[in-house]
Amino acid sequence: MKMRKFLGKGGFTLVEIMIVVAIIGLLAAVAIPNFVRARERAQTNACIANLKQVDGAKTLWALDTGATSGDACVMSNLVTSYIKSTPSCPAGGTYTVGNIGTEPACTVSGHVLP
Repeated sequence: MKMRKFLGKGGFTLVEIMIVVAIIGLLAAVAIPNFVRARERAQTNACIANLKQVDGAKTLWALDTGATSGDACVMSNLVTSYIKSTPSCPAGGTYTVGNIGTEPACTVSGHVLP
């Protein structure tokens, strides 16, 4: 039986590899900013959901204790009885509960109740 020797080109050329790398780089340049924006949007939505939860708990606390508009309320009043645990902003902000009749706030800009 004869053994054949492969003397032909068996691999990719440098130009072909460079084209593939350029295409992957182009796709990454388009995709990465979209992923960053999607992450920021998800953090904002999660923070707004937390603010709604704090606002609802604050309203229930005010109804149960007979607090009126302008009375002070702090997070420790709400935890365990109205909220299972202290919520935290996914973007690293902190929450301010505020007085009765005002909306809770986050220190990160753009994270506000609609």
